[in-house]
This record gives sequence, C-alpha cells and structure tokens, in this order.
Amino acid sequence: MALQAIAFYLMAAVTLGSGIAVVSAKNPVHSVLFLISAFFSAAGLFVLLGAEFLAMLLVVVYVGAVAVLFLFVVMMLDVDFAQLRQGFARYMPLGGAIAGGLAIEMVLVSTAVATNGAARLNDTPMAAGAHAPLGVTNAEAIGRVLYTNYVYFFQAAGLVLLVAMIGAIVLTLRHKPGVRRQVIMDQVLRTPKTGMRMVSPKQGEGTDA
Repeated sequence: MALQAIAFYLMAAVTLGSGIAVVSAKNPVHSVLFLISAFFSAAGLFVLLGAEFLAMLLVVVYVGAVAVLFLFVVMMLDVDFAQLRQGFARYMPLGGAIAGGLAIEMVLVSTAVATNGAARLNDTPMAAGAHAPLGVTNAEAIGRVLYTNYVYFFQAAGLVLLVAMIGAIVLTLRHKPGVRRQVIMDQVLRTPKTGMRMVSPKQGEGTDA
C-alpha cells in the first residue's frame, strides 16, 4: 500500500509539473515533449486505478498519434515565434482571469467533495453502477457504456480527430516552384486518345519524346 501511495504521488507530481511546463515553455517543441510526459504519467495513474485499457489507450492514441503528430507539425511549420510573442502581454490579463476562475472552481469543487459531498457521491446511482460485473474485463465494461450511451459523442470525437489530421496535412503541404506534382484528376480523366500518341518513324530515325 505504501508503494502504491508513493507511486501515485510521484506520478501525480510529474503530471502536474509537466502540465505547467506545457504552457510555460518558450519552445513549442519542448511543450509537446512535456505533453507526452504528462500523458505517460496519467497512464500510470490509470494503471494504479485498475483501468489498464484506458492507460494503453492513452499511450497508443494520444502519445503514439496525437502528440507525435503535434510534434512533427510544430517542427515542420515555419512559424515566426517572435511575432507570436508580441501579443502575449496584450492577452495576458484575459488569460490570467480565465485561469484564475478555473482555479477557483477547482478549489470550490474539491472543498465541497472533501467536506460533505464524498459520502453522498458514493451513494449516487452513477457511482453504484460504475463497478463492472464479475467476469467482465475493463475493456468490455468500457465498451458497454461507450457504445450504448455515448456512441454519438464517440463518433463526434472521431470526426474532430479526422478534421485535425486533415488540417495538419494542409498546413504542412508546401508547393515549391519548379517541382512536378501529381495531378490526380488529370490521371483519372485520361483517355487512350490523350494518353497515347501513335507515330510511324522512318527507318534509322528516332522519335521525339
């Protein structure tokens, strides 16, 4: 039990520190690396809670796909970071007010649950039905809830990720002059008449390409 408590506090501290470093790092590449560290620590917390499937999903999807995609996009984009920092001081009061409001809400919720809401929270129907039946794996229990009650939200999240992937491809696509590119529409609409040229060269003479 003591080892689990030590592991929990250690990974929680790493997650919190990495989250703060994501928004405070000056280099965007470092921010993405700190984000990957936060995902790994959060996956460790899921393992301690007995949700191994969620931990694997967090590592495979967010670290293996989303975070790496962000890293490649940030490294390939030619972004003028000096110009981006020019508006930091102008929007800093608004960002600080929003962050302060979120922090106050988190403190109020944590205080309410710690004082008089913990007992009532465990008696709610949601908490009573949160435990999976005997003989059902963690992945199967998640699938029963996900694909019955929240299937439309799951599909909407998939569409958001698809749009993000297409947007990353569009942002990193560069058309350089003098480079021949493949035109898919011309290839699809090509006919034998436009794709071939019949010639009858004379003996001993070549053909023009």
